Amino acid sequence: MSHRAALPAPEPPAGPVPADPSGLPGPAGVSVEGLRVHRGKSTVLANITCNIPEGRITGLLGPSGSGKTTFMRALVGVQKITAGTVTVLGRPAGDPANRHDVGYVTQAASVYRDLSVLDNVRYFGSVHGAGREEALAVLNAVGLSDFAKRRAGDLSGGQFSRVSLACALVGKPRLLVLDEPTVGLDPVLRAELWTQFAAMAAEGTTLIISSHVMEEAGHCDTLLLLREGMLLAQLTPEQLRQGGETDDLELAFLRLIQAAAEDERKAAS
Repeated sequence: MSHRAALPAPEPPAGPVPADPSGLPGPAGVSVEGLRVHRGKSTVLANITCNIPEGRITGLLGPSGSGKTTFMRALVGVQKITAGTVTVLGRPAGDPANRHDVGYVTQAASVYRDLSVLDNVRYFGSVHGAGREEALAVLNAVGLSDFAKRRAGDLSGGQFSRVSLACALVGKPRLLVLDEPTVGLDPVLRAELWTQFAAMAAEGTTLIISSHVMEEAGHCDTLLLLREGMLLAQLTPEQLRQGGETDDLELAFLRLIQAAAEDERKAAS
C-alpha cells in the first residue's frame, strides 16, 4: 500500500461511474483524447479520453482482452492508432525526446539470457549513464541481489521478469509503464514491489500498472477500468468501493460492469 496520506475522493454519482478525469491534484503526466484503435474490422479501443496524473500510481484494470496492452502500447508510441491524440510528458507519444524519460516493461521480458543479471542491468543502465552502483541498487529493490552473477537464462520465470523490471528502473524514468509486473510472483515479493512502486511515485515518478487482479487496485491512487475496449470509469479505489457499495473491489467492479451492461440494454431497446 502507498504510505502517503489518502486523497479525499469526491462522492460518486449513482449508477455507473462516468469516465471523467480523476480529480487528483497536480498536472497530467499523460493526456488521452478520443483514442481509437482498430484492427481490421475489430475495434480494440473505442474513443478513450482520460488524464493520468503525474507522480501517482494509476492502475489499468480489466479482464483479459479488454485492451489494456494496446492502450499501454499507444502511450509509449509503439501502437498504430486509428484516431485521437496521446500526449506523454508534454510531448506526442513516441516522441524521440521521451526515450530517456519513459520506461516500458512488457509481459515478455526484454533480457539477454546469456548475460548475467548484473550485466543485463548495467547494459541497459549504460544507455542512461547509470553505472554499477545504480545497477546494484535496483537489483536490491527488486529482490535480486543474491542473483547478480547468475546467468539470466538460468532463472525462474518470476526472477526473469524481475530482471526486466530492474532494466527499466535503472534509467530512473519519469514515466514507467508496467504490463502485469506481478504475474507469477509470490505474495511477499508482490507486496515488496508495490512498496517500491509507492516509493517511486512519492519521488515523482508516474506509474501506469496493468493488472487483471482487482485486489491490486487498492495499491493505486487512481484507476482506469476497461472492458471490451471501452473505458468504463476513471476513479479512485474508494470511489469504486462507494459506487459498488462494497469493500470488495472485485465485486464492486463486477457491479459496475453489470450496471453498464444494463444501460446498454436499455439504450438498445
